[in-house]
Amino acid sequence: MRSAVRPGNHSMRIAFDYQTFCNQTYGGISRYFVRLAEQLAAAQQDARIFAPLHQNRYAGDLPPGIVQGFGLPRYPPRSTPLFLALNRAVARRAIGNWRPDIVHETYYSPYPSGPASGRTVITVYDMIHERFKDNFPPGDPTTEIKRMAISRADHVICISQNTRHDLIDLFGTPEEKVSWIHLGFDHFPSREDARVSNTAGDRPYLLYVGGRFGYKNFARFLQSVAASPDLKRDFDVVAFGGGRFSAAQRALIKQLGFRNFQVRQVSGDDSLLGFFYEQARAFVYPSLYEGFGIPPLEAMAYNCPVVSSNTSAMPEVIGDAAEYFDPGNTEDMARAIRSVVYSEERLSQLKALGRERIRQFSWRRCAEETLAVYESLLQQGPRQP
Repeated sequence: MRSAVRPGNHSMRIAFDYQTFCNQTYGGISRYFVRLAEQLAAAQQDARIFAPLHQNRYAGDLPPGIVQGFGLPRYPPRSTPLFLALNRAVARRAIGNWRPDIVHETYYSPYPSGPASGRTVITVYDMIHERFKDNFPPGDPTTEIKRMAISRADHVICISQNTRHDLIDLFGTPEEKVSWIHLGFDHFPSREDARVSNTAGDRPYLLYVGGRFGYKNFARFLQSVAASPDLKRDFDVVAFGGGRFSAAQRALIKQLGFRNFQVRQVSGDDSLLGFFYEQARAFVYPSLYEGFGIPPLEAMAYNCPVVSSNTSAMPEVIGDAAEYFDPGNTEDMARAIRSVVYSEERLSQLKALGRERIRQFSWRRCAEETLAVYESLLQQGPRQP
């Protein structure tokens, strides 16, 4: 069952561990926990992040007292395992001394972050490592470590019904141990000065956001545009974030016959991303699998029409506010894009549906439902030895 939406009236001590704040400088998981901590603190809960020496940028935006630790600009090359071990040792002692009601582990570790007597919650974001094993190096330990962390936890929160279903199906986790709680999303101000930087160019463009490897299906997206003479003639492709194009991606762009700079990669902060959402003809989300999918919600917040694959959590999150396609079919992808970008009526309709859809998602609601999970655990009394 889904957790109730009513938080209790008493304050509790909630500890978030170091993991995601040491692993991510920026990223969706660390943003999620920063927003949770922020909202829980606003609801008069004593929420703290125990990350003694972290490298996360979002953590620096929190009010004083929430982050127990210091931020470094970035760890030296190849030193992350060392810093993780150091943080684990120091944070576990600090959490034990603080004696929280709940320890919420922020990623998967073979080692517990809190005392054995305490209640532990963990969030599962997706089952990509299990569904798409070929996208990861042989011997990648993520699945086994994830199993250990989930087995150790008193309760598991999944970020979508689809992820909950996959977890139960693939790991056999008891249904009563698993809730689903949707994430919120951020609406960041866009940068007017981006107009002058000319990074968007003068031609209309299709926007792609985030990583481009494997299951993200970026190559098939490019193939669908290249195979459609009108799309290839009339639109550029802007890939925001995800790092520079790899040699293989540059070779594919050339092989598909795109003009110079017709497909380009842009990096920048959230405000620059906001500008690109605002100016795009459409946002295209071709992924084969997502545990949730925040970029479509961000696009909707900027009045940007969404064209999305129809798999995993996408229909659950996006609802009727997108034109859908089969991500394994380039013809269907091109059809969906064309049906939006060449129709003013469909563009207007999707913008309106998007504005309505995003009203269902907020970090406040996410925090309220998470707090209800914590409360239900505490009502079960102390953990049995």
